Amino acid sequence: MSTQAYPQLLAGKTGIITGALDETSIAWQTALRAHAAGARFLLTNTPVALRLGSLQRLAEETGSEIVPADATSLDDLEKLYAAAQERFGQIDFLLHSIGMSMNVRKNRPYTDLNYDFLQKTYDISAVSFHKMLQVAWKRQAFRRGGSVVALSYIAAQRAFPKYDDMTEAKALLESIARTFGYHFARRDGVRVNTVSQSPTPTTAGSGIAGFQKMLQYGELLSPLGNATAEECADFIVVLFSDLTRKLTMQNLYHDGGFSTTGLSEALLDLLPDPPAATA
Repeated sequence: MSTQAYPQLLAGKTGIITGALDETSIAWQTALRAHAAGARFLLTNTPVALRLGSLQRLAEETGSEIVPADATSLDDLEKLYAAAQERFGQIDFLLHSIGMSMNVRKNRPYTDLNYDFLQKTYDISAVSFHKMLQVAWKRQAFRRGGSVVALSYIAAQRAFPKYDDMTEAKALLESIARTFGYHFARRDGVRVNTVSQSPTPTTAGSGIAGFQKMLQYGELLSPLGNATAEECADFIVVLFSDLTRKLTMQNLYHDGGFSTTGLSEALLDLLPDPPAATA
């Protein structure tokens, strides 16, 4: 891992990492790399996810405490920050790695959404980010110069039909980062950014219909290929560090060049030759 070259990059820094489920998740890999870089942190996920995943193993490996919390619950978030502040005082970083859509899970097409599901998608995948930031704001939970990162996807700006109502959720997430990022920067010098990551074969992401084809398409279009969960975690650690102290309110594409490539030779080579013109 690249953090081995900077073993003290996050020395003395503390934070909260949400959403780690298993080794495939970006949050899990971020926890490993933040620990290797000298950080201490709390791990959190919903009680249901804690039963389904293997977070206890990650906690043991990183010497971290697990605080169960539903990020849509203000009461749970108050308890989460209280636990973090009791253990660390103010914290230096937060990773929001939370997203779920029942419309996606139930294979509801975008043209026939269940609107109750839609509200849950927004609440879990985007409004939870605002809630985490608002609770932190009121508690003055972040140390000056801290860093907040949330995970996004290019479907917030482009049409990806199979991504369904998560497209709007990610667009809202990015908007929250910009607006709350302004307020945090002005008052506390805290940075807030989103990372628009390549399609990544996580347990959650793999549930999207046609995901394997999305993964293959991304690999063929991106000049550098898809960014892995491990590579994304390295990038997040840099964003947590003081090396990016003036970077805020940005949506940062970490996708091997996918977002700015129109067409690649690899994709062109897959297309059949057009029929020969006839006289």
